[in-house]
Amino acid sequence: MNPPAADNGQTRSWREALATYTQPRVVGMVFLGFAAGLPFLLVFSTLSAWLRDIGIARTTIGFFSWVGITYSIKVFWAPVIDRLPFPLLTRLLGKRRSWMLIAQLTIATGLVGMALTDPHTDLTLLAAFALLVAFGSATQDITVDAYRIEAVDQRLQGAMAATYVLGYRIALLIAGAGAFYIAEAHSWPLAYLAMAALMGVGAITTLVIHEPVHRPDARTRALEARLEEAVGIHGKRTLAMRIAAWFSDAVVSPFMEFFQRNGALAILILLLVGCYKLSDITMGVMANPFYLDLGFSKTEIANITKIFGFFMTIAGAALGGVLVVRYGILRPLLAGAILVASTNLLFVWLAISEPTLGSLAVVISADNLSGGFATSAFIAWLSSLTNTAYTATQYALFSSLMTLPAKLIGGFAGVVVDSAGYASFFLYAGLLGLPAILLVLVLHKRLPGMAKYTPEPQ
Repeated sequence: MNPPAADNGQTRSWREALATYTQPRVVGMVFLGFAAGLPFLLVFSTLSAWLRDIGIARTTIGFFSWVGITYSIKVFWAPVIDRLPFPLLTRLLGKRRSWMLIAQLTIATGLVGMALTDPHTDLTLLAAFALLVAFGSATQDITVDAYRIEAVDQRLQGAMAATYVLGYRIALLIAGAGAFYIAEAHSWPLAYLAMAALMGVGAITTLVIHEPVHRPDARTRALEARLEEAVGIHGKRTLAMRIAAWFSDAVVSPFMEFFQRNGALAILILLLVGCYKLSDITMGVMANPFYLDLGFSKTEIANITKIFGFFMTIAGAALGGVLVVRYGILRPLLAGAILVASTNLLFVWLAISEPTLGSLAVVISADNLSGGFATSAFIAWLSSLTNTAYTATQYALFSSLMTLPAKLIGGFAGVVVDSAGYASFFLYAGLLGLPAILLVLVLHKRLPGMAKYTPEPQ
C-alpha cells in the first residue's frame, strides 16, 4: 500500500459518504467488532469495579491494569500470525479466520477461569487468568485488524472503522452495563461466566465470514530478497538459513518497509501513534472507581455511563467515519485529539461539584461523543499507514505503540488519585493529551494534502 496521496481534487457528496455504510463487509464488521470488544472491559474497568466493590485497595487496582500491557506488546507475536499457518485449521478456514477462532476459544477459557477464582483468597490466580484473557484478546485484535484492512479497499476504511466501533461499543455495553446488572442481581462470577458464553458470537462470526484475498506484492518481495542477500541467507540452503530468512521476511521486512516508505516522517508518525490515546486510556483506569466513590450505585453507573454513553459513542463514531470520507483524515484526527483532552476538564468539574445523575449524564455525553469521533478518525489513519503485504505485523506495531505508553502511565493512576485526589488526576489526564494535539498540527503542516485526502478505489 502506498502512502496517502495528495489531494486528488475529488470531494465526495454526503450521500456518497453515507452510502458506504450499506456495503456488506462494512456491515459485517459490526460482529467482528463485537468479538474484539467483549473481553476488553473484563480485564480493564469492569474488573476494576469488581475489585473495588469487594474492597480491594485502589493502588492494587491500578497495578492490575498492567495486565492490559499484553495489548501493547502483541507486535512481538504478530509476525507469527502474519506468516505461519495454524496446523489443520488454516487449511479449513484460511490464515486470518483460523487464528481468530483459536484466540476466541482462549478468551472464553480465561473468562471461565476468572469466574471460578475467588479474589479474596487467590488474587494472583485471578491475575493469571486475566492475563490469559488479555493474551487471547490481543491475538484476536491482530487478526480482526488484519481482516478489516484486507477485506476492502482504502475507500471504505473510514466506514469499516465506524462499524467496527459500533460492534465494539455494543460489546462494551454488554461487558460493562450487562456485567454490572448481573453482578447487582446475582454475583460478579456469574457475570463473567455469562461473558464467556457470549464469546460464542465471535466464534460463529469467524465461521461465517469469508477469508480475504491475500494479494502478492512484487515490491515487498523484492525488498525481502534484498534483505536476505544483504545478510547472506538468500537461497535458504540449510534449515538455519530458512529460519533466518523467515525471521528476516516476517519480522525485519515490515519495519524496514515502513521506514523506507515514510522516510523522515516515520518517527513523527510513531510518536503520534504513541501519544494519541494517552489521555483517554489513563483516565479510563479510574473512571468506574470514581463513579462508585461519588456514591452512585452500580445500576445508576450502568444506566448512565454504559447505556446512555453507548449511544453518544456510536453517534461520535458515525460522525467521525463520515467526516473522514468527506474531508480526509488529518482534520478529523486533530478535532478528535482536542475533544478527548478537553473533556477531562468536565471530569474535574464533576469531582469538585455536588454529584447528580444530571451532571454525570452531561459529562458522559461529552466524553463518549468525543471518544467515538476520535476513535473512528484514528483507526482510519492507522489503517492507511499499513502495507497489505504486512497488514497484521504493521498494524500490531501501531496498535501496540498506541496503548503501551498509556498502559504504563495508567498503572500509576491509583497512586495519583490516592495522593492528590480525583480532580487533580483528571486535570493531569487532560494535560497528557497536549502532545497528540501538537503532533497532529505538525503532521498537518508537513502533509497538507492529506488533510483533504479522500482514498481512491483500488
